[in-house]
Amino acid sequence: MLNETTLTTLPAGVQALAYRREAVGRGIVHFGVGNFFRAHEAWYVNQCLGLPGQAQWGIVGVGLNGGPRGEAKARQFQQQDCLYSLTEVAADGARTVSIIGALREYLLAPADPEAVLARLADPETRIVSMTITEGGYNIDEETGRFRLDEATVSADLAHPHRPATVFGYVVEGLRRRREAGMPPFTVLSCDNLRSNGHVAHAAFVGYARAVDPDLADWIEANVTFPCSMVDRITPGVDRATRQALNDASGLDDDLPVLAEDFSQWVLEDNFCNGRPALEKAGVQFVRDVAGYEQVKVRMLNASHILLGAAGLLLGYRYAHETVADADLERLANAYWTLDAMPQIDAPADFDLDVYRRRLLSRFSNQAVADTLLRICSDGASKVRVFWTDTVRRSLESGHDLDRIAFGIAAYLEMLRGRDEKGESYAPLEPTLDADDMALVNDANLAAALALPAFDGWRDMDATALDAAVVKTRRAIRERGVRAVIQEL
Repeated sequence: MLNETTLTTLPAGVQALAYRREAVGRGIVHFGVGNFFRAHEAWYVNQCLGLPGQAQWGIVGVGLNGGPRGEAKARQFQQQDCLYSLTEVAADGARTVSIIGALREYLLAPADPEAVLARLADPETRIVSMTITEGGYNIDEETGRFRLDEATVSADLAHPHRPATVFGYVVEGLRRRREAGMPPFTVLSCDNLRSNGHVAHAAFVGYARAVDPDLADWIEANVTFPCSMVDRITPGVDRATRQALNDASGLDDDLPVLAEDFSQWVLEDNFCNGRPALEKAGVQFVRDVAGYEQVKVRMLNASHILLGAAGLLLGYRYAHETVADADLERLANAYWTLDAMPQIDAPADFDLDVYRRRLLSRFSNQAVADTLLRICSDGASKVRVFWTDTVRRSLESGHDLDRIAFGIAAYLEMLRGRDEKGESYAPLEPTLDADDMALVNDANLAAALALPAFDGWRDMDATALDAAVVKTRRAIRERGVRAVIQEL
């Protein structure tokens, strides 16, 4: 098993740590220790830790979910001293394997809530970051306000000093710091959300205001919420993939991570209590993240859902299979060049066509083996985030709606869980309940347009788009996905 004892006997070709791990502090607390975080933020911080004067920026990971799965994950991290390997794979198959030691501690919140609160209140903690998914911020899409009526939030509000949600933990940590006369920490969202810093601000201040208006005022005056744009394709790692990674590296790692060799992080330099020298690890600091965010969300993420839904219906299971299909590659290029790119306000020095070509190369990476089910998971949240701007601009300008209507229709048909070959699969949609799925399967093909996934343009006249979606759903059922794609 990989742990600190085995660091001195790593297999040839595995990059060792460039720093003494015992000297690494705990300056960052991170909620949501998933594969993306481990291949992205932790990877950047791991590079910083090898630089002079950066040893204080180690990370404490926090898991919010208990139960057998959460407890098993916590045990694995603890048994491996929070060490793991990262395998980066290029489109041509070239690989790099490195040990990541940035994660210094892992806390399972339900098992020891006070340990998490103590860490948040510790003056050593200067940044609290999170990857809690696009739909995890509990914001009412119509009002833009934090939803106080959500069950777990209501429970935290009833017992704010004994929280269970990320909102409760962060705000209680800030309350303790304020009471002790300590400076606050920066709250950093690393999720794929438009203006994710502003969303995080609305969520945490909204919760704090319900707990204590004076505390909320202090947070607004002292805590910063930088916006960020994050990008790295990081697939899930099942048992077979884990074994294959270990066979290739020679390691015995229960927690290996696989990622493409591309990574990008664009950040506002707006930290209230210091930060790592991330610019020396390749992070791009800018005054306004919005333009970079628009490019990534509306080109990469939106086309991922488009290809993922259509690919699943055609019987594909991996991302690289979709762009190897001539019809799907043509569809993606048409969506990018005709629908997305002409309506994006990109940074002045950003070449959208170069970015488009790079996306095709990234999607074609067979070694990453990114599954379409992962890409489409929580699609109801992703559609709202990734497609809304392009849909709104298209409706406002009278732009051609054919490919957009196809994307929505394919997404809804994909939710039914069966491809055109008759094979079943299980879409992961944590925000859709039984009533929502009944709308998906309703004989009235317009019924599913009431899903919250499409709330982002609910205030607009979408009559033509709705009609096109219904027409396209019917055509997919009658003539098949490929026949419909070939007409676009």
